[in-house]
Amino acid sequence: MLQKPKILVIKIGSNVLTKEGGQPDVERMDSLVNQIASLKSERIKILLVSSGAVAFGRGEIKLPEKTDPILKKQIWASSGQIELINTYKRLFKNHEINISQILVTKEDFRDRKHYLNMRNCLLGLIAQGIVPVINENDTVAITELMFTDNDELASLTAAMVNADSLILLTNVDGIFNGNPADPDSKLISLIGNKMPDLGGIISPLKSSFGRGGMLTKTNMAKKAAELGIQVWIANGKKEDILLNVFSQKASSTYFEPNQRKQSPKKWLAHGDQYFKGEVVINDGAKTALSSNKISSLLPVGIISVKGDFSKGDIIRITDENGLKIGLGKAEYPASIVQEKIGLKNQKPFIHYDYLYLFQNG
Repeated sequence: MLQKPKILVIKIGSNVLTKEGGQPDVERMDSLVNQIASLKSERIKILLVSSGAVAFGRGEIKLPEKTDPILKKQIWASSGQIELINTYKRLFKNHEINISQILVTKEDFRDRKHYLNMRNCLLGLIAQGIVPVINENDTVAITELMFTDNDELASLTAAMVNADSLILLTNVDGIFNGNPADPDSKLISLIGNKMPDLGGIISPLKSSFGRGGMLTKTNMAKKAAELGIQVWIANGKKEDILLNVFSQKASSTYFEPNQRKQSPKKWLAHGDQYFKGEVVINDGAKTALSSNKISSLLPVGIISVKGDFSKGDIIRITDENGLKIGLGKAEYPASIVQEKIGLKNQKPFIHYDYLYLFQNG
């Protein structure tokens, strides 16, 4: 059931903001900003996750072919981010809307205290009617520190600020049951929260400017929907796409949201790439955690501990067969839990309020 958004995260992909030859598509940006201004006039709080810095930089600076690929990206991102944010500032100023720039890396989401500081900043900005323009800090984020793409960043941001809605704008109408270029492929307009894995039918093609493909978008959209966020994937190249999504006139893929999760669980839901350690639990603990009864993870249910972690770090939970059960926040460090393995009458190692279970767990 479509809900009118209160807090909306909009992600705009590189291919939406650039023309075929790679030049910035300022007319498209202007159109999208006009639509965002219209949505804001309806008292919707908006956060914008925007790609495009590298593409903008590529158009500004020509580099020798032999330049290291990572260095190329860093240079283009560093230069292009200035042009990207200045263009947004100019376009939003036409509507008397202030913007701010937020550049982040994965590290910003790993530490709970840092995460909450960033969350408070973003909530403070939108409370003042300011539109945060968020992008990955490509000048420092390389290899293992990189987000899969800005779809992941948008999904993380939506969970962080407790958004109820997320729109991922790309250069196709949504998720198809084959290659979108194939005339026989059909748009999947609704993905329910009980639908099976779609990995076998989604085209693995990636864009020419962005890093991610449709499978990445689908996985991030499904994860957000599992947390209670309604998600659309739509074609940002189409006129009035944002307005038409909410008036239900646009071709798009809508992901049906589950019941909303508590804020700490939203932080943990994306922590599978940020965990600092791992605990293996026995069958009794696994049964207790997966039951309908509210249960914390106690030391008596832990078989072994891996990694050197501190109190407050994200920990992955697995069973004896290596199946990933979930994620949680450690209530005490690795050295202490090692001493408490198997002991009864101990304080929880992971409290229920800071426990997120995977759907297969």
